[in-house]
Amino acid sequence: MTTNDRNAAIAAAVILVGFGLFAFYLPAIMLAVGGVSQVAAGAVVVVFLASLFVILWLRSRSQHGD
Repeated sequence: MTTNDRNAAIAAAVILVGFGLFAFYLPAIMLAVGGVSQVAAGAVVVVFLASLFVILWLRSRSQHGD
């Protein structure tokens, strides 16, 4: 395994673990935020999904050098 491959595997693991933990606690976060505002609870989910796609998009751009 080359250094580049190892760095890519570490980055992928960090992204998966980070989003996995956030997704695990997402129902509790939504219930807590939903006590304040249902719209804000929906916004939490939208931000979670959008951030996943944005991070993956930025990572692909940095790997391809665009």
